[in-house]
Amino acid sequence: MPSRGVVPVVPELVQLTTPAGVPPATARQLADCWTAVVNAGGAVIAPELPMPPVSAADVAPAVDRLVRALDPVRCRILLAVDGGTGGTLSGWLVLRHDPHPLVAHCGVVNHLQTLPGLRGRGIGSALMTGVAGIARDELGLERLQLSARSGCGLEEFYRRLGWAEVGRWPGALRVAPGDDRDDVLMSLTL
Repeated sequence: MPSRGVVPVVPELVQLTTPAGVPPATARQLADCWTAVVNAGGAVIAPELPMPPVSAADVAPAVDRLVRALDPVRCRILLAVDGGTGGTLSGWLVLRHDPHPLVAHCGVVNHLQTLPGLRGRGIGSALMTGVAGIARDELGLERLQLSARSGCGLEEFYRRLGWAEVGRWPGALRVAPGDDRDDVLMSLTL
C-alpha cells in the first residue's frame, strides 16, 4: 500500500527459474539491492552474511548460492523491475517449494526486499501479490509461510496482504547486544 504523497511504482514482475537464466548484471543488481537493504536496517539475513554494515562483496556469495539453487519447481526468484528506467531492479524475493509429500502443498517466501529509496510505493505489495498468484497458479500450492523480525512493522504489512500470524519464537533473533527480537511466523492460505 503506497504512502500518502508518494507516487506508486507499478513494477513488471519477472521470474528467474534456472541459474542459466540469470545474467551477471542481474546477479549484481540483486547483491546491490540486498546490500542497500541490510545497511538501511532491513530485516533480510542469510547465514553467511556478517552483521551490518555489509558490502556487495559480502553479499555476492549469498546471491550466488540462491542463483545456483534456482529450479522451476523448488526455488524461484521474483524480481520487481521498473520498466520506466530501462529494467532497473526495484525489489525481489525468493519462493521455495519442497516437493516432499508432507509439505508439497506449501511454499516458503524469503528475502522480500525493496530498494530503500523506493519503499512505500507498493513494490513489496506487488511482489507479495505476484508470488501468491505464482504459487497458486503455477506451482499448485495451497499455503505460503514466512518468518519476519518483530519490531520492524512487518507484521502489519503482511496482515494487510491477508497473512495471519500463527506463532512466535520469542527473543530468537539477536540484532545487537540487548536487542533481541521475536521471529514472527506467518501463513497465507491461497
